[in-house]
Amino acid sequence: MSEKKNNTVYTRKKAGKDLIQGRFFSLDFFKRNWYYVVFIVAMALAYIGNKFSSQRSIQELITLKTELANAQTDLVNASAKYNSMIRESQMVKLMSEKRLDLTPPLDPPYELNSH
Repeated sequence: MSEKKNNTVYTRKKAGKDLIQGRFFSLDFFKRNWYYVVFIVAMALAYIGNKFSSQRSIQELITLKTELANAQTDLVNASAKYNSMIRESQMVKLMSEKRLDLTPPLDPPYELNSH
């Protein structure tokens, strides 16, 4: 029983010493476990690739949302300008039908302050 205990301690000490000195991952280790090493490296590369792809997709989504908000603002502005032009043209048409001597103003309206 004591031999078993001493053997275990010796193996642990030897494994620790081999790890510190860099002999733990020897050529023999890679020959015996090459499929595990390849699998771990492939999984690490897949994880990195997936993370990169996800970040790129999120960035594209943010860019597209910004473009959509800008396009919606442009649409509202264009719609307001169009409605204003229609109202103005309807007023000019109505003034000409009623034969009024009125012309649309060239200057924009301004606000008077009463202090």
